[in-house]
Amino acid sequence: MTQFINSYHDELAGFYTELKPTPLKDARLLYYSQPLADDLGLSTDFFTGESAAVLRGEALLSGMNPIAQVYSGHQFGVWAGQLGDGRGILLGEQLLPDGRKYDWHLKGAGLTPYSRMGDGRAVLRSVIREFLASEALHHLGIPTTRALSIVTSQQPVFREQPERGAMLMRIAESHLRFGHFEHFYYREQPDEVRKLADYAIRHHWPHLVDEKDRYALWLRDIAERTALLIALWQAQGFAHGVMNTDNMSILGLTIDFGPYAFLDDYQPGFICNHSDYQGRYAFDNQPAVAYWNLHRLGQALSGLMTADQIRGALDAYEPALMVAFGEQMRKKLGFFSRDNQDNDLLTELLNLMAKEGRDYTRTFRQLSHVEVAENQMALRDDFLDRDAFDAWHRKWRLRLQQDSVDDATRQTQMKSVNPKRILRNYLAQNAIEAAEKDDISVLTRVHQGLLNPYEDDAAFDDLSALPPEWGKTLEISCSS
Repeated sequence: MTQFINSYHDELAGFYTELKPTPLKDARLLYYSQPLADDLGLSTDFFTGESAAVLRGEALLSGMNPIAQVYSGHQFGVWAGQLGDGRGILLGEQLLPDGRKYDWHLKGAGLTPYSRMGDGRAVLRSVIREFLASEALHHLGIPTTRALSIVTSQQPVFREQPERGAMLMRIAESHLRFGHFEHFYYREQPDEVRKLADYAIRHHWPHLVDEKDRYALWLRDIAERTALLIALWQAQGFAHGVMNTDNMSILGLTIDFGPYAFLDDYQPGFICNHSDYQGRYAFDNQPAVAYWNLHRLGQALSGLMTADQIRGALDAYEPALMVAFGEQMRKKLGFFSRDNQDNDLLTELLNLMAKEGRDYTRTFRQLSHVEVAENQMALRDDFLDRDAFDAWHRKWRLRLQQDSVDDATRQTQMKSVNPKRILRNYLAQNAIEAAEKDDISVLTRVHQGLLNPYEDDAAFDDLSALPPEWGKTLEISCSS
């Protein structure tokens, strides 16, 4: 039997509004994640019986006490004031037999007091994009919220044009964001900031509860978790698109999928959000933005610790980022040890890729097949400046020889971090267009292909093909 508790509701009165979801008309389950269902202990009967009504916002499971959380945040670097769950409702927290606890958060659940000018709804397009992205990141090994189910309806929801309404059940260890703490800090409610911090530590950092400097240690861990997340984004070529402080998880999870994209051609300044006119959230700016956001969190927590403690905690970010990113990129390049020239080799390759617009994922995956004794490799044909590639290739092969690792061992390591398949925008778009015609075959196939992204599987070769030109120029907005 699925057990639900409501710690946020029970321990943080005044931090939310109680309300139930508003169902869509004639809603039905379109698709769900079997791997996540298995992890949550949900049988097939859950999705075919009366329990499935909870996925449509039509019923609650025993123990659920639904709420909409209030929070605030900085959006595109500007204080935006009160935000909150404008189209999502936290239904409850599932308690698993092993002690793990997961929020069930229904997106597209209707109007809340925090909807502002919105309609409280989601569209099938955005729900499919979030479902696929969260599954893609999870199976790549990147911390993220998860998506359990997609519900659809013929009820129209208006964005740039009328679209089909939809709901998504988002699963996460916590939905606490930087913006939760900012909300009460800017309202000059220090007791509430402390209460929220104590709640977070009690439930997610219990080993710090009795520490004298628990707040500083906690903030340091948030900084380090954020650094790891950003390092993994950068290593795998993932651009979030809207890194507002209300879209930053204190647990270091990827949260709120809007105009995201995985890199196709390597462009360090790639902007995936067509509303980001100044390029604040460009791919190569994500590490700096995360650091800026951490400073906003540190400011919100300034009543809990000294300025020196805050600086000390946040100072952990940059070295943690560099260590994590360095480890990832050395593995991607096939190195088993550290060398002072490693960064130069990486930079030279990335500059060459940027100059010629080479595909990020394909390039690193092809490197994974190299044998040290080879003077040339197939990847060479992807580059117009063969001399420049050959010069880099010679230096790289010499560096590989320093580690005295056999080809098979190195190739195995490289393939474990250089995916064969990623969620390219055009794949998501194909799944969306088919699903809008009630055909989930493309969605199913793309999802299945993302479950083991590092494995060579001829059955999914079409999903690892380079994108068509139209797929590289898709414009993705915040409504996505």
